[in-house]
Amino acid sequence: MKKSILSTKQSYIICGLGILALFGAFVGICESGIINSYDKSILMVACIAIIMTTSLNLTIGVLGQLTLGCCGFQAIGAYTAALLSKSIMAAHISMDPVAQFLLCMLAGGVVACIFGVLVGIPALRLRGDYLAIITLGFGEIIRVIIQNLPFAGGMGLSQGQAGQALIGISRLANLYVVFWVTVISVMFLFMFGRSKYGRAVKSIRDDEIAASASGLNTTYLKVLVFAISAFFAGIAGGIFAQYIGSLTPAMSGWLYSINYVIMVVFGGMGSITGSIVSAIGLTILPELLRAFSDYRMLVYSVALVLVMIFRPQGIFGSWEFSLSRLINRIFYPKKKTKSKDMQAKKNAKLETVEDTKEDAHE
Repeated sequence: MKKSILSTKQSYIICGLGILALFGAFVGICESGIINSYDKSILMVACIAIIMTTSLNLTIGVLGQLTLGCCGFQAIGAYTAALLSKSIMAAHISMDPVAQFLLCMLAGGVVACIFGVLVGIPALRLRGDYLAIITLGFGEIIRVIIQNLPFAGGMGLSQGQAGQALIGISRLANLYVVFWVTVISVMFLFMFGRSKYGRAVKSIRDDEIAASASGLNTTYLKVLVFAISAFFAGIAGGIFAQYIGSLTPAMSGWLYSINYVIMVVFGGMGSITGSIVSAIGLTILPELLRAFSDYRMLVYSVALVLVMIFRPQGIFGSWEFSLSRLINRIFYPKKKTKSKDMQAKKNAKLETVEDTKEDAHE
């Protein structure tokens, strides 16, 4: 009798141990002096890109709707976190740096989620190119509004100039804390995609008319996905604001949104693993090519074109990495001998039947 594979509880334990091992390696690399402060800044940007890409993958890959306004939600979260942080400083409220960082980050996520609901209700009535255009316009509206808000400039909370940078933000982002925020965000998005809500959203992606006829509230589910994606984009914005220490309205421009869309398509729409790998790779690749400044963007563009030609579904397609599945394959491999024996028996039976028919014919 074949030995049973890992149970669900054992799979969760193994995944938890794998994440702890990854964090241990992460701390070891950072503390051993192997990488410098510049490399740590790249890792911080990669973590922000992972959160943005996986959240956008929920809309593009799972829901199947193309949106180009993700950086608008990121900007909302960033400015909300920045203004709250400056308000705490202005009021001379004493808080633990980690607690203040998490509070401002969550505030940015919540406000971005509210805007996600407000934008998603009318926008998600459209599909395809029309939805992409309206979300692109939303990002530009956010940029113009921020440019003209008097309290979003570099002069502080009460004065400002159109398009001026917001400076003086407390730089409270800690790389280790951001690592765990990234892990929790990816875990939530992965579990949502595998939940009953995620399966319902995938059915909308495959055939919205059939999903609606089956009794699913398609409007509610689409707005839910849009709001969750906006929430995590706001989380990424809150991290970005408290890491950089200054903000400009240009961060909500459409070019930045397209960059995250490229990451989603590059890794594979619907694959969280692909989004993580592409976010890390496309964040590090331009930095590795910085020595070739004249040809850096050319190499970057050629790499994207080659992937789209030879792997149009993305590097990973819809495949997901699973540590428990890998362990099952190592310790509980499938035995091919039994299948071969069964096939041999079937062939023998077929030969016997054919011989019987020939004898009867003679």
